[in-house]
Amino acid sequence: MNLNGKTILVTGGTSGIGEACVRHFASLGAKVVAASNQRERGEELEREMQALGQKLTFAYTDVADEASVKGAVDLALSAYGRLDGVHCNAGVWGKGKATDFDEAAWEKLMGVNVKGVFWTAKHAIPALEASGNGVFLVTTSVAAFVGFPAHALYCASKGALESLVRCLAVDHAGKVRVVGICPGTIDTPMLAATCDGWDKPVEELYAEVARRIPVRRLGQPEDIARTAAFLFTDDAGYINATSIVLDGGTMALPPW
Repeated sequence: MNLNGKTILVTGGTSGIGEACVRHFASLGAKVVAASNQRERGEELEREMQALGQKLTFAYTDVADEASVKGAVDLALSAYGRLDGVHCNAGVWGKGKATDFDEAAWEKLMGVNVKGVFWTAKHAIPALEASGNGVFLVTTSVAAFVGFPAHALYCASKGALESLVRCLAVDHAGKVRVVGICPGTIDTPMLAATCDGWDKPVEELYAEVARRIPVRRLGQPEDIARTAAFLFTDDAGYINATSIVLDGGTMALPPW
């Protein structure tokens, strides 16, 4: 499998799943634009990968801001002349019930997780259509299908993305393939953040979770990156308007 000749824009590309995807896509020959609001880390990653002879450009981006997203797309086009794939991976996590939420929580979660994908679709899909074989990939989550306690906004944001994948595939049928990639429990900085406030060490919490997952381990960012890379290839050309679940069997678990 290779991605030679393809230009791929990855949002949230400097941490966790996004960074793993950026590294993997570049290793397979892609020209990658890593969009992120982590400026220092992004510039460091750009220097590191360019020193290895890989094609990576960092774009400082706030996905909740339309002008910023347009700037990232424009940078990809000016740097590499075309756009073949987009991976909407930027996301934030928040905890709380519907009775707890306020305007600030709504703007944070929905602004990044949902509006950010809309802005990216608005400005990137025309470029994907022009490439003749574009792929628009969205990181969703098993949270779209599971009622995690005190995760009302987060689950709602991921549910919205599952619906959006289907709508985009219909609206741009024959021009752009649209696919979701749906991770389960992945060992990332975001997962570590969910452990704050527990009375057990992170390592102990992770071990307990791993014992319950049918494959008996947490997912790694590289698990997502390998599948994402496949979805950008022509070999995945009949996968459209759906999501690939990568959860180690988590959703097969009974409630006991």
